[in-house]
Amino acid sequence: MTIPCAPKSWRWALSGLLLMGLAACEAEREPGPDLVFVSDEEADVVHILDGQSGRQEGQLKTGERPRGIALSPDGSILYVAASDSDRIEAWDPRASRLLRIYAAGSDPERFALAPDGKSLFIANEDVSLISKLDLESGAIVWEAEVGPEPEGIAVSPDGRLVVGTAETSSTVHFLDAATGQALATALVGSRPRDVLFVPTENEIWVSSELRGTIVVFNATTLEAKATIDLVPEFPDLENVQAVEMGVTRDGRRAFVAMGRSNQVAEIDPRTRRVVRSFPTGFRTWGIDLAPDESRLYAASGLSGQLTIVDLVENEVDDTVQLGGKPWTAEALAR
Repeated sequence: MTIPCAPKSWRWALSGLLLMGLAACEAEREPGPDLVFVSDEEADVVHILDGQSGRQEGQLKTGERPRGIALSPDGSILYVAASDSDRIEAWDPRASRLLRIYAAGSDPERFALAPDGKSLFIANEDVSLISKLDLESGAIVWEAEVGPEPEGIAVSPDGRLVVGTAETSSTVHFLDAATGQALATALVGSRPRDVLFVPTENEIWVSSELRGTIVVFNATTLEAKATIDLVPEFPDLENVQAVEMGVTRDGRRAFVAMGRSNQVAEIDPRTRRVVRSFPTGFRTWGIDLAPDESRLYAASGLSGQLTIVDLVENEVDDTVQLGGKPWTAEALAR
């Protein structure tokens, strides 16, 4: 017996045979418009899911403790930082085939891909370095000393500026992308975790995990101009945090994973106010937007879940149990 697909808003109210029929409907549904890759730092895999249904489609078996992941500009390569294996892996994301392994220095936790796709800027966490990797030759071009435990890292849209955070010193470091020369250093909130360029506002955002703030810098002068404080926006939460961030292409909607606050907040970049929030699993570290920006994917490490948020209806669409410790997500158009 096959039963037509029902809207999720009332699907779960059905029972018995009807629910079985709906499960069959899910199984027969055409694949959605995107694939989602979720790094799992405990299971040493990257999970592959259908972004629309949450259906699991496979895994990439990686080196030890995969955390940061990113796609090449054309979507043909998925880069994975296997931090405990001291390497970055290049995968064909559609064929699930390992293409190349790069020696990436000690403990490459996260990295940023240059806009031209030719270089990676790597946060080598346990040696307090940011390094530049040339993807054609596989050589480390330069290394720059920064504060202890660098993690968050991003490169400007024009490829000229690299910005990295140092968790233990609560500092953010601005570097020349070509040479690694230090341009400026600034104090931010405790345990800074991510960097986000917001081109429509000519701003750089730096999130603070323990303080629950986002410090906003002018992207031209590199001077701090404002602080977005999430704590008063969530008076009922005992532990307000700010971790990985993302922004839509038109600059109208920004999102921040709230770590052990177990949710994702949406912020209006123009007013810098919280618009709404979405419940997620436990310890939500990493997020990503679907290529068409109709969904948001949030990885929660302590509950082993990926939360799929419908950004059209502004509600949680699905929660997928993955196990392990999902760290972050990256979405690719099929």
